[in-house]
Amino acid sequence: MTHGLTRVALTAALLASVAFPASAEQVFNRIATFPVAANLPADKDKLSTTSAEIITASEDGNTLIYSDSPLGGIGFIDITDAKAPKAAGALMMDGEPTSVVVAGGKVLVGVNTSENFTSPSGKLAVVDIASKAIDATCDIGGQPDSVAVAKDGSFVAIAIENERDEEVNDGALPQMPAGNLVILSLKDGVADCASVKRVALTGLAEIAPEDPEPEFVAINSLGEIAVTLQENNHIAIIDGKTGEVKAHFSAGTVDLDGIDTKSDGALKFTGTKEGVPREPDAVKWLGDDRLVVANEGDWNGGSRSFTIFDKTGKVAYESGASLEHEIARIGHFPDKRAKSKGIEPEGLEAATFGDQDYFFVLSERSSIVGVYKDTGAEPELTQLLPSGVSPEGAVAIPARNLIVTANEVDLGEDGGPRSHVMLYELGEGVAAYPMIQSAMIDGAPIGWGALSGLVGDAEKAGQLYAVNDSFYAMQPSIFTIDASQKPAVITAALPITRGGAAAQKLDIEGITLDGKGGFWLASEGDAAKLAGHGLYNVDAKGEIKAEIGLPTELLAGQTRFGLEGITSVGTGDDMTLWMAVQREWADDEKGSVKLLSYNPKSKEWGAVRYPLETADAGWVGLSEISAHGDYVYIVERDNQVGDNAKLKKLYRVAIADLKPAKIGEELPTVVKEEVHDFIPDLKAATNGYVVDKLEGFAFDISGKAFAVTDNDGVDDSSGETLFWEVNLQGTN
Repeated sequence: MTHGLTRVALTAALLASVAFPASAEQVFNRIATFPVAANLPADKDKLSTTSAEIITASEDGNTLIYSDSPLGGIGFIDITDAKAPKAAGALMMDGEPTSVVVAGGKVLVGVNTSENFTSPSGKLAVVDIASKAIDATCDIGGQPDSVAVAKDGSFVAIAIENERDEEVNDGALPQMPAGNLVILSLKDGVADCASVKRVALTGLAEIAPEDPEPEFVAINSLGEIAVTLQENNHIAIIDGKTGEVKAHFSAGTVDLDGIDTKSDGALKFTGTKEGVPREPDAVKWLGDDRLVVANEGDWNGGSRSFTIFDKTGKVAYESGASLEHEIARIGHFPDKRAKSKGIEPEGLEAATFGDQDYFFVLSERSSIVGVYKDTGAEPELTQLLPSGVSPEGAVAIPARNLIVTANEVDLGEDGGPRSHVMLYELGEGVAAYPMIQSAMIDGAPIGWGALSGLVGDAEKAGQLYAVNDSFYAMQPSIFTIDASQKPAVITAALPITRGGAAAQKLDIEGITLDGKGGFWLASEGDAAKLAGHGLYNVDAKGEIKAEIGLPTELLAGQTRFGLEGITSVGTGDDMTLWMAVQREWADDEKGSVKLLSYNPKSKEWGAVRYPLETADAGWVGLSEISAHGDYVYIVERDNQVGDNAKLKKLYRVAIADLKPAKIGEELPTVVKEEVHDFIPDLKAATNGYVVDKLEGFAFDISGKAFAVTDNDGVDDSSGETLFWEVNLQGTN
């Protein structure tokens, strides 16, 4: 029987509409990552929280400088060899650095020295890049946010935000004192502190005009300063020489259609929001006559979009939900932010590479950089680049064909990824990312993420099925993957239902075919969440037809680290299901886990013991089991990321040696054979750091092997999903 799913037919034109390069052309690909913790001073604990927020580059393009607010300093990275960035130290700033920008051989640092919200203070520090020493400081009379230097190097503009306290009156404006704009003259990169020109921005905005809160500044070649007043939903243009307000206008509102508006464990792009204030954050000039702003929102707004204005405030282009849809297609939509501001575009960069103008939109919550060609009219989205967790700032170095992102979130204390700076190079080739994406159906993306199990189709080469885990508890699904394309395409999503409604209390971690057009699914239980460990048999329409719990004698020693994979050996009445238990239960010896067997015909359970490797940090467990030929293949991994990740391997056990004993009896221990080390694959895939959760592995009917990682639903994660054909030898 052909094993397929009922699905909406996809036309060739739809599949051809993917916005990412399929043939050799000029593309950006990540070439290196730098963990910010590598710059920690010797007297700091190695797990001290660090952050790369705003980033700039020396004029020769060989040194990166970033602000690190938690550390209270700025960091330096030597990128003379861009593919091998080196730590170049940190400089403490006696305050909280908020922004950095290069002027000649100096870096100008905005430093917040405020003791509280009602008495804001700050300074501009002038740092010599060569000596990494502070040459001078200027009192700027308030809490600085963004800093920008005129293209001719004659002055620096500083947005003095004097930010609101979100704990006071629910963060409502006004909250005095008001913010303003400061302009200082420069000579050879050194600020003239006596030249301070303070530009009042009160009385401009329709929202809280008495309390402007400038967020970001940018300067064009005419010396005009664009400044966003984020919470005021306003934009002003200032003459940098005179301080005159030349123009100002409301950022306006956006009506959004086809968006996910509920943080409910389901991805449904069917909602609408009307009249959403843009509340722009970053701003960049596109030439001298147009502005692009990232509409992050911070108070009552945030339209999930970016907008291009002319200098009069006329909207030249509004992205609406288009970027959010493309981000959802690659599995990076942050469901936990759906009810709020979605992908939250926050940072921007604009630059000309060769004869092509680009701008780059940084989505904080989806950890993605959208690469756009500036056509002068409707911009063209050419790529989505994977960044670290929460990209905050970016700097382009066109002379070296580089774009660099600073990613602010550091999860080191929780065993997660550290803050990273990531480098991308423009060159001829094919985009390395995404490695898997979904199709659009009726104008909306197939929402997906947290892929946790994989199995090949019974007849069609290159076709596989994957499941999502409990992150999407209200939308458990089986996804059809066409792996014959690059990137692979999710062509359909089949809901897993119970009584016609989305099945609840599931944490699907494994999938295998049942030989009858349906599937067997393995669910990892958690007693604390009233979710049981068990097996589920679903038909070709996704409806659960049978639910099998684990035997009571086995559950006596249960933990939440249960079934992580399922596969089938044999056919018909001779079919035996084999499941991998992730970690030791109470009745297991340390360093040993169970492989469980279940015969659907006889309803008999059994088990063998599987010996685990050891790790220097964290824990080791199983993530997948897949039968092929004379063996079952098992993914064994640690729970570490980045440089701490040491074990992500594939082992195999001969099926002939799988001789289960009854639960409660002495269990035989199987002999395993190492087949493949995934760490080189994970390092080389996109030149990022090694991700934690390699959770899916399977063979298609032709014998090709595929693997996929779980992106944790973009929650405390970079959101990256790696999907690739694994080069194995001697497995047929």
